[in-house]
Amino acid sequence: MIYSYNGKTPQIDPSVYVADYVTITGDVTIGADSSIWFNTVIRGDVAPTIIGERVSIQDLSCLHQSPGKTLVIEDDVTVGHKALLHSCVVRKGALIGMGSIILDGAEIGEGAFIGAGSLVPPGKKIPPGCLALGSPAKVVRELNEEDRADMERVLNSYIEKGRIYKDMQK
Repeated sequence: MIYSYNGKTPQIDPSVYVADYVTITGDVTIGADSSIWFNTVIRGDVAPTIIGERVSIQDLSCLHQSPGKTLVIEDDVTVGHKALLHSCVVRKGALIGMGSIILDGAEIGEGAFIGAGSLVPPGKKIPPGCLALGSPAKVVRELNEEDRADMERVLNSYIEKGRIYKDMQK
């Protein structure tokens, strides 16, 4: 369901795939070729949520904010199943692993990889191109070519899957 809230209506590019049982409300912008998967909640009822192009927000994820703290997800980001993102910034090409929690003021660097089940605490900055794991998340190493290739594979598979599902809705 797409809801307006307090005079703000989500702005969703026509190419975006929005699965069944998704809720998007308020001041939310979603860029071209992105996909929002089953049972995800994206609320823009406290502050804006800005989602770039070619972003996949996978099943059961929740995106929200604190007052005056915009949530930003740049282009080419993959957000794994059941992730929670709250008033953070996720830079271009990053991957957020399944079940991860990214809290207020945290910043995930360009092309970084947050391992499944990790907790990035408020204000924590994860550098570009690094793998961070744990609770609280700590940088364990720089990503290698194999890591980056796998992240690219996942990104592209969700872009393609989103197009296939979008065509099924017609």
